[in-house]
Parts: sequence; C-alpha cells; structure tokens
Amino acid sequence: MSRLSRDDLLAGGIFLAFGLAFALTSATYDIGSLLRMGPGYFPMVLGIILSAFGVAIILTAVLKAVRGHPATAGLDEGGIPWVRGALVLAAIMLFGFMVAPLGLVPALLVATFLAALAGHGTSPLGAAVISVGLTVLCIVIFVVILQLKLPLFPTGG
Repeated sequence: MSRLSRDDLLAGGIFLAFGLAFALTSATYDIGSLLRMGPGYFPMVLGIILSAFGVAIILTAVLKAVRGHPATAGLDEGGIPWVRGALVLAAIMLFGFMVAPLGLVPALLVATFLAALAGHGTSPLGAAVISVGLTVLCIVIFVVILQLKLPLFPTGG
C-alpha cells in the first residue's frame, strides 16, 4: 500500500467543506422546486455538486494508495504557473469590464481567448478556435435557449 496524497486529501476536504457549508446555509432559505426555484435552490445544488467533487477526489486518492500508485505520480514538479494564473485572472476581469460597453460577443471572445491561452500547450490558433466555439455555445445557450436580453454588440449612444 502506497502513501496517501496529502494534496488530494486537502483538495477533496476543501471541496467537501465548501459544499457542505453551501448546502447547509441554503437550507435556511426557501428551496422551491425545479420549475419554481427559490433563493436557496442554486446554492443547494452547488453545495451538493461541490461535496460530490470533494468525495470523488478523496476516494480517488484512497484508491490510488490502496492500488499502490505512488502519491506523486504524474505531478508536474515545476513551480507555480504565474503566467497561466494571470491569464485566467485577466480573462475574468476583462470580461467584467468589457461586457457592458462592448456587448457579450466581443467580451466573450477576448475572455475565452485569454483563458484558453492559459492551457498547457495551447497555441494561439487553438485558443482562437476554442474562443469562437465557446462564444457560439454561450450565445446559443443564454440568448437563444434561455432568451436572456443581453446586448450582443456595442450599442450606439
């Protein structure tokens, strides 16, 4: 039997703790039903999903240890990926700053392009393809299917 991965147990525990906190806190609000969601519905679902992720991560770590996989197998021993983190942070911030004045389409294109560049080994062409695909998917889901009234492009005025 191999040693348990401390990082996996810690990550799973954090997911589980946040998930339980969301689920327990949302229980104090009206949950409602799937068709008439109350203010506690989304936090409850989010809490359940986070808790399930936490349990899955912990179980995966335990199963790896039982099966004899080394605790550090497949880990990248490099430093902290500051550039990737900065790209993701920039994507989130730029989306927030750009969506109102420029509309949903340009903001999504820029944000998803930067976030895709943060992926390991993603080329600018690959990031552009990902960006266009995710932008189209978001427009279809949020504007066409859910019929949210979002400005797609800059409005004059």
